Amino acid sequence: MAVGDKQTRNPRDPGTVWLRPDPDRARRAAPLTRERIVEAAVALLDDHGADGLTMRNLAQRLTVTPTALYWHVRTRDDVLDLAVDEIFGEVRLPAADGDWRDDVRTLARRWRATMLRHPWAPGLVGRPMLGPNVLTRTEFLQAALVRGGFTGAHLAVVTRLVANYVIGAALTEATWRQASGPQAGAARRHITADPTAYPTLVASGHLDDARWNDDDLFARGIDTILATPPT
Repeated sequence: MAVGDKQTRNPRDPGTVWLRPDPDRARRAAPLTRERIVEAAVALLDDHGADGLTMRNLAQRLTVTPTALYWHVRTRDDVLDLAVDEIFGEVRLPAADGDWRDDVRTLARRWRATMLRHPWAPGLVGRPMLGPNVLTRTEFLQAALVRGGFTGAHLAVVTRLVANYVIGAALTEATWRQASGPQAGAARRHITADPTAYPTLVASGHLDDARWNDDDLFARGIDTILATPPT
């Protein structure tokens, strides 16, 4: 097996760490463990983003050789999948004994907050979402919607609406926070400088942080999605 970051994929390989059995050899490679690798990967991603995660950098953080990592993970993609599922474990689940809408709101709010703490995460959520932490929270979301009367295709649609809304909001906010800084005010001034060209954007306060709070807009968005009656 090569020790670089690029490897030739076996056509019979299911392509995701979640669909492969955990090899016994990983248990014989102590003291390095998959848990330690994932913990270090999340820290590296928090510090440097997805582009900063290589198997070589990860090995350096763990003070091991890159070869040692391959006793526990096959590829960089495995590490990314494991890291995404790891941070989903931070999303604390509500008690699920109250109003179904409140449960969805709470889950969505905590999910967004977690991804904003790990701004690399929203851009990776399109990867295979089959880890136990992701599936447990998806199960909670759908169970809450079922309690609200959603079934069949409508359940699938609203599940996707909530998930895509949370991921999209977190991705947009994280990117904006990293890139804007003093540009935020400049962006608003760029719009208001020509009110005849953008009359609706000027009137609605588009990109006006003083007028619209991200937390409030996010909460209203979830309420709008959940206002759709089950059919």
